Amino acid sequence: MTMQSVISVQNLNHYFGKGQLRKQVLFDINLEINAGEIIIMTGPSGSGKTTLLTLVGGLRSAQEGSLRVLGQELCGASAAQLTLARRNHGYIFQAHNLHGSLTALQNVRMGLELHKSVTPEQMKKRSAEMLDLVGLGHRLNYYPDDLSGGQKQRVAIARALVSQPKIVLADEPTAALDSKSGRDVVNLMHNLAKEQDCTILLVTHDNRILDIADRIVYMEDGKLAKAPATVG
Repeated sequence: MTMQSVISVQNLNHYFGKGQLRKQVLFDINLEINAGEIIIMTGPSGSGKTTLLTLVGGLRSAQEGSLRVLGQELCGASAAQLTLARRNHGYIFQAHNLHGSLTALQNVRMGLELHKSVTPEQMKKRSAEMLDLVGLGHRLNYYPDDLSGGQKQRVAIARALVSQPKIVLADEPTAALDSKSGRDVVNLMHNLAKEQDCTILLVTHDNRILDIADRIVYMEDGKLAKAPATVG
């Protein structure tokens, strides 16, 4: 592993189910991702993209092989170790996962709740600045129901990036958006990530946004494919 690798995956296998129902879903994955890179992972539905993303994100423990994220081995990690690892990450999902009873500002502030060193005043200030950066400085006190789909996803991006994470993991962030909103959202992610020198690993079926990637990784049938998979 080079010093630059923030994500280092070696000979990773993963299974779902137990006993006779046990099914292998990832096969001998080897992948190195460097600081500041934007990697897009694409391929057919069911190819294992989201599974790999959740393992890198510490949302479940990796089973076989090696998965080092920011120098920490996550293969066989305990629940407590995974919780600590997740503090370095920002997450953006297809559904924006905003809390309907909280304003945009309060939703973004949730991205700082785990960071005990940040005072309530700093939380409010940083959340407002982040919403301003994503073009929603005039919508701080709006509730999600009063925002468009693209605006909700921008609030989700602000929440993911407000803690200045080293890694942002995004799963189909443009799937529910029209092409203009989708393009705006990925451009925003790209610009903010480059400013903060954070690494982005993004899963998508959206061919329209592939050009923002430094590198495209194709997955097919649980394996990294050498040739482009057919993206549907």
